[in-house]
Amino acid sequence: QVRLVESGGGLVQAGGSLRLSCAASGRFLWINDMRWYRQAPGKQRELAAAITDGGITNYADSVKGRFTISRDNAKKTVYLQMNSLKPEDTAVYYCNAEVKTMTWAAESYWGQGTQVTVSS
Repeated sequence: QVRLVESGGGLVQAGGSLRLSCAASGRFLWINDMRWYRQAPGKQRELAAAITDGGITNYADSVKGRFTISRDNAKKTVYLQMNSLKPEDTAVYYCNAEVKTMTWAAESYWGQGTQVTVSS
């Protein structure tokens, strides 16, 4: 079983910064892509940022230039540095990981989510 645990959410004023972390634990061979999704109230979940195991990154247009995704493979952790936060960034942020299991299957796992609230 693979577990993803997020941390780092909270309340911040517009223009401020937060850093989210997501640590993976359990038994698996390796982690491929890791992603941060977000879901605002009344809206669908959307991809905010993604990073491959080789470090190639991809961002939603709405966060480009403000958010930076990174990962530490040794720590099995992905980060999301969020700068210049706006009220529209308010959402629950979810970590997602594509994992190669001990049986060589590819499976997707989700964290429990962490709330980010940006006040104006």
